[in-house]
Order: sequence, then C-alpha cells, then structure tokens
Amino acid sequence: MSRIEKALKAASDTRALYIGSGILSKTSSLFKEQFPGKKAVIIADTTTFEIAGKNVFNALESAGIEQEEPYIFTDPDLYAEYSYVDQLVASLKKHDAIPVAVGSGTINDLTKLSSHLTGRRYMCVATAASMDGYTAFGASITANGAKQTFNCPAPQACLADIDIIKNAPEKMTASGYADLFAKVTAGADWILADWMGVEPIDDTAWSIVQDGLHDALSDPIAIHSGNPEAINALIEGLMLGGFAMQWAKTSRPASGAEHQFSHLWNMEHHLNNGEHISHGFQVSIGMLAITAFYEQVLKTPMSELDVEDCCKNWPLPDESDKQALKMFEGTDFPNIGLQETKAKYISRDELKVQLTQFKEYWQEIQARLLEQIIPYVEVKERLKQVGAPTEPEEIGISRARLRETFVRSQFIRRRFTVLDLAVRTGYMDKWLNGLFGKGGIWEIDDEK
Repeated sequence: MSRIEKALKAASDTRALYIGSGILSKTSSLFKEQFPGKKAVIIADTTTFEIAGKNVFNALESAGIEQEEPYIFTDPDLYAEYSYVDQLVASLKKHDAIPVAVGSGTINDLTKLSSHLTGRRYMCVATAASMDGYTAFGASITANGAKQTFNCPAPQACLADIDIIKNAPEKMTASGYADLFAKVTAGADWILADWMGVEPIDDTAWSIVQDGLHDALSDPIAIHSGNPEAINALIEGLMLGGFAMQWAKTSRPASGAEHQFSHLWNMEHHLNNGEHISHGFQVSIGMLAITAFYEQVLKTPMSELDVEDCCKNWPLPDESDKQALKMFEGTDFPNIGLQETKAKYISRDELKVQLTQFKEYWQEIQARLLEQIIPYVEVKERLKQVGAPTEPEEIGISRARLRETFVRSQFIRRRFTVLDLAVRTGYMDKWLNGLFGKGGIWEIDDEK
C-alpha cells in the first residue's frame, strides 16, 4: 500500500486523490465517482481558468455533467481574505452545484470555506505545488485584519496533474518546497512538546508527514528544473501534510514556530514593496530562522539548567497578563497576546516539574532533535537552489525586525514551540544574541 493510500485511510474528509501526468481529463470521472448526479461549478481566477479551468469545464461537459456558469475571480490583487468568501458564498447560495476549485492556495481556501458555509462538499484541481493547504482541514483566511484558520472540511476529492503543476511559476514551486521543508522544524517543535508533556506525538499523523520527508526534500535542483518525478514527490509530500492535519484536526503535524513568524507578519499587514509575500516565502525565512535558533539550543548544556532560578524568574499570572497586553498595544489585534498566553500559562510548580524532566532527559531529547533538524547551512543552500528567499531582507524584513519576531510571535499562538522553551528556560536573549550579536548569522550593527 502506498503512502497516499495509507493516508487516505486515515483522512476524515478526503476520499480520493489522483496524482499523475496528463490526468486533467480524469476530473470528470473523479467528479462522477464522488458526486454522482450532481451539478458542478468551476471556481477559478482569470489565470487558473486559462491554465486548466477551460479544459476542466470541457471535460465535465463532454462527460455529460451539468454545470453552472464558472465563477471567476477577476481582482488582480485577489488573496485569501474574508470579503472574497462573502462574494463566493453569495453566488453559491443561488444554486446547489458542487464547487470544483481550480487553482492553488487562495482559490482552494476561499472555496473550502465558502463550500462549508453553504452546506456542501467540494473538490479541487491543483495548479501548483505551492503549499500544503489543498488537503488540509481548515482554511487560512484573513479576517478583521488577522490571519485566522477557520474550521471546515478538506476537499472530498483532489486531482493534481503534474503536467500542469511542473509548468507553474518557479516562485510558486519554490514556495511549496519551503512549506514542505517547514515540516522539519515543525516536527522538532512537536518532539519538544512531547518530551515536555505538553502535547504527545500522534504516531499516525507523525508517520504521514515525516516518513519520506527528507527524501522528498533531497533534490531541490530537480524540483527547480521541473523534473516530473521530483515535482510528483513534492506535491505528494504537500498533500500528505494536509492528510495529517485532517487526521489530527489540527495543524500541529505540519506547523510550528516557523509558521508563527508568517502568521505574525500577516497580522502586521507586512508588504514587500507594496506586494503581499507568499506564505511559502514567509515560511522560508521563518524556517531558516528557527533552524538557526535550534542550533543555538542544541549546543547549550541544558543538563546544567538551573531549574530553581528559572522558576524564581517565572512571572506570576498578573505579571504575565500585563506583559502579554503590552506586547501588542496599538495594533489591531491588542488582545491576542493575552488570550494565547493565558491558554498556555503554567504555574511555577508546574514549570519546576516540566523543566526538571527536560533537564533529566536532555541527552535523549538532544539526540532526537539532532536526528530531526537539518543543518542551517544545508537548509540555506537547498532553498537557494530551489529559488526561495534565504535572507530576511529579500521579503522586506530587517534583521532587527526578525529578532523582534522571535519574541513577538511566541505570544500569538498557544502551541508549544522552541520559542516557549526559550522563554521558560530564560535563554531567549542568550540564543538571540548568538544569532544577532557580533559574529552571528544576522549580526546587527547597533551603530547603523
């Protein structure tokens, strides 16, 4: 049984996934199999309709499947924002056709949430290996100025034609590669959370994401050149990440501190020269940063940790609340720090138990993390080879802001990551100084 077949058995929402070359015409048979007797409606933007939507429309028509007029987003600045969900919901309410999302991240997330809000399932036709959200439970949508994940089912069926995907813009493929690479640091965070007694590893979800992950990331040059086998491995890895999230009903299997960097920058409305930055390119820098941070952690003699001192310096609840509220004063998300910090706050007694266990088992934890983490130098080289950004300035983030992001992003999610380890052990400043101080990877010259 293939990894895809095993993952489909574990998936709660998706019942069928076709991946292969020259299979776009199979959209009609997949639709008939999953939605017998139903009408279809293609959802696309102007670009994806030209690339694949027209052919999907013709394939469905030739198979005798009744269709509504395709819904095509024409806004050149289209992104996954809630006003576009409202527009699509209003259109879907006029009929009961099954949406067929033809596109990548934005089209898929807008269709996923809109289908759920109108009480129907949907299928998707992927046009790029740009992210892992195709088969993920939940849609990542910006609402009220903040990037949020809305609970909604993944597609019932999905089709990925390698002939279409390998010809996607290089930036989209590089973005997907970076998003897949993020599963390495996300896995490291889950290892920490498991050892700290915060969130145990789910063996099924872990296996779906991590088995074969390093192999799928091993040839960025082939991926960059559009090699069909390498692209197939990339899109398969991304789809598997989504299946793991379906199984777990959370993004934990595929998302860690590196994604919190991306979420924070979205919440801060960060643009680079007036343009939105792809999720994968944000994650590329976030994942590189967290990889470098892990290298600081791994060379620290944590078996010598002064647990009593950590507990003495741990803020009491009122102090913690004040700090969290102050963190986002003046933003349009002033309460998220308080909300998320309260959710993961532990008492000094609980911290003592947690850190004592961590200290005692540090050698085992360190060995597991060393096995999981790919060295920073190697990660950077692979990202360069695939065409993803490797310096924060490439996405409009200064070194000072990157350093600040390590601190601020820890406050926006209750998920336990290496950033929480840094806060609880009191090592945050020391590890950041190792990255941004004299001789560090992103040395900051205070005189500039």
